[in-house]
Amino acid sequence: MSNSLLNNYTTFLERITEESGDKFFPIWLLVDPKHPNDITNIWNPIMYEIQETVFRKLHARINSRNIFIKNIVSDIGSIHSESTKAEVTKTIEMLRQSIFEYQPRLLFTFDAITNEYVNRALAQRLPNDLQYWHTRNLDYEFKHSTQNFNSAQINLIPLIRRKANTSKVINDWPEYGNSYIIDVSAKIAEMIINNKDNLNIWI
Repeated sequence: MSNSLLNNYTTFLERITEESGDKFFPIWLLVDPKHPNDITNIWNPIMYEIQETVFRKLHARINSRNIFIKNIVSDIGSIHSESTKAEVTKTIEMLRQSIFEYQPRLLFTFDAITNEYVNRALAQRLPNDLQYWHTRNLDYEFKHSTQNFNSAQINLIPLIRRKANTSKVINDWPEYGNSYIIDVSAKIAEMIINNKDNLNIWI
């Protein structure tokens, strides 16, 4: 393989790793590259339950293959140099431009770092400390977002990660236990069903 073809192929593989899906699709997932299993462990079970509920009530399916997935930087809370700070600021600005250009209606984040990152990109009012984004406050933000969903604008919807320790699994969903997936899926499905005519997400 020639050097030019190899470089093109490498760039193509990096692009697949960084993002996949259709940017014009109304549903975006923003993922911390340090936690690539968030799609498998969190989003896929949620999406399965949403599809079941939507099909049961509407006899329709969401075109999940078109959902846009993007990795975003994961060191926003630990900036130790001006060069790193400048790089993070540049990346946030690029994300902001992309979000406002494509106008996704459902913008899902996974845990504190990705939620903080998108809040900065959207220039929303922020807490003074990253520690604000612990489980309970993310849960509050999720409920607020789903209850106040507006299909005519960008809606940031944070999801919570179940964290693992070296010796045991830490349940990071204390209010729900194992029913977190079911409860969150039900709220998102209801939100989508109530706005079915305003969301171009169907097969």
